[in-house]
Amino acid sequence: MPRLDTIIMVEDALKSDRVFTSKNQLWRKLPRQVQYPTFVTILAYLEESNKITYAKDGSIVWTFMDKNNQATRNSLARAVTL
Repeated sequence: MPRLDTIIMVEDALKSDRVFTSKNQLWRKLPRQVQYPTFVTILAYLEESNKITYAKDGSIVWTFMDKNNQATRNSLARAVTL
């Protein structure tokens, strides 16, 4: 089972670049080594919690909207309610 600091490390890597062409590219960009099965478990968790999605070409895309981000708050303030 992955530790919280490892999950946060993967999330931070995804937030910084937003798109990775493959799992392997993301895995190699991490600041410290993570066992591949643990890495795959973290990606499954992030996908289930709607923080990432996989494009048709297999790339990984960060989709989670951080409400603490100033740009996100401005966008939400300007949004039209349906």
